[in-house]
Amino acid sequence: MDENLEMLEYIVKNSEMGVYSSNKLIKMLSDKENKIRKVVEGILKGYENYYKESKKLIKKYTDDIKENGTMAKMNASMMMKMDVMKDNSDANIAHILTQGLTMGVVDITSKIDRFKGDADKKIINMAKDYLKFQQESIDFLKDYL
Repeated sequence: MDENLEMLEYIVKNSEMGVYSSNKLIKMLSDKENKIRKVVEGILKGYENYYKESKKLIKKYTDDIKENGTMAKMNASMMMKMDVMKDNSDANIAHILTQGLTMGVVDITSKIDRFKGDADKKIINMAKDYLKFQQESIDFLKDYL
């Protein structure tokens, strides 16, 4: 598979799931008084930016953009809903988000290392920016843990 396409597909799918999950989480918190909600809204905006940018770039490589399936989204939504129903504290919300972001950090770091010599520099730089966004998001969440 083309390195550029693989990297962009990963960013599209990961940021799409971030948008989906963040929106769901914000709705779950809508009638609560969680202080972390503003942080979640900021993370959502970051995910939305990377989702739009990666979808625009991927069109250079394919018309068949692979996004997350309905089952993946439903599973993520159900797991998050159960976690939030058990404990909707800011610390638990931060923990849930940190877990997802950490998986993203590990995955994108691996892809950057694997493709840095072969993929387009613009795409590698975007991936590095996406990595930085995820790391900074984790740093913001640490105040709530």
